[in-house]
Amino acid sequence: MKLSIAALVATVGSAAAFSSSSFSGSALKASSNGANMQMVTGMGVNGFGRIGRLVTRIIMADEDCKMNAINAGSATPDYMAYQYKYDTIHGIAKETVEIDGDFLVLNGQKIMTSRCRDPKEVGWGALGADYVCESTGVFLTKEKAQAIIDGGAKKVIYSAPAKDDSLTIVMGVNQGEYDGSENFISCASCTTNGLAPMVKAIHDEFDIQEALMTTVHAMTATQAVVDSSSRKDWRGGRAASGNIIPSSTGAAKAVTKVIPSLKGKLTGMAFRVPTIDVSVVDLTAKLGKETTYEEICAVIKAKSEGEMKGVLGYCDEPLVSTDFESDPRSSIFDAQAGIMLNPTFVKLVAWYDNEWGYSCRVVDLMKHVAAVDAKVSA
Repeated sequence: MKLSIAALVATVGSAAAFSSSSFSGSALKASSNGANMQMVTGMGVNGFGRIGRLVTRIIMADEDCKMNAINAGSATPDYMAYQYKYDTIHGIAKETVEIDGDFLVLNGQKIMTSRCRDPKEVGWGALGADYVCESTGVFLTKEKAQAIIDGGAKKVIYSAPAKDDSLTIVMGVNQGEYDGSENFISCASCTTNGLAPMVKAIHDEFDIQEALMTTVHAMTATQAVVDSSSRKDWRGGRAASGNIIPSSTGAAKAVTKVIPSLKGKLTGMAFRVPTIDVSVVDLTAKLGKETTYEEICAVIKAKSEGEMKGVLGYCDEPLVSTDFESDPRSSIFDAQAGIMLNPTFVKLVAWYDNEWGYSCRVVDLMKHVAAVDAKVSA
């Protein structure tokens, strides 16, 4: 799209076939937790896939945020409305959903949509989208994401691991490292967010000496429904819907970006399994301080109700993966699932909704960045 979307703000198209009555829906299951702000922050989303749509839902449910712009790749407004409205896992959206020309209208609020291949052309600043979630998976370096800044945005938050040295923040773990000087901030991956809070809680109290992580991960859109092909990862080309697939992951090593004292002490792998949402991490760790499993559970429970509330959770019920669908927390410790071999060797388990929980942290990070920026400029 060559014409700047900012120039089209005043243009109002004719109402589309999707009426407000046909798009009125039931309540969402959960909302974002954590960051606090006093001023409404103008936000935007670049990429309207799984995470982009969920981030939009969470922003719409948050009074501290205002969604002002969505760049959706090739999706037309009517298809965007359909994708936003209906979700196999997270249910029907709470808002009324309509379209009006290029506007997506949620609960009566008009949000300009665009289909720009170059995000500079969106005109984020003119639309009031100061903080933009980059969720296409394409603009994950400072050099590439600069196009969003050039389009008028103030800051870009990646909903994926950065592919360069952009600052990585995991909410509840190292958010204090953001001081307002960075324009590009990564929210790491869903698995890093699922692992890091539990690792921080354990490491702070019991000094992790070395550890291995396995994530049993729900299948994602990057996988094939039936046997396909992948020259880079032969196993990854097999049918996600019918196999348990061993895979590599950088999520555990990425934890050392936010907890540097664990560098060289933590790594991991993944098994992709044929479920469509909710994953679980298994951390096997050697501790520097002797303890009991009961003491570990008590520490996690206390932190989940105190300093890490909303990010780290605690569960002592015999639950399974679907019980954690749409859970907004990053990492939910399963007290019944872990085991201990001796006072310094333990296996710990934590669940995470790799879609909803992660998207909540992306929004929390956007809010945190905006709050810090406001303090810096005050």
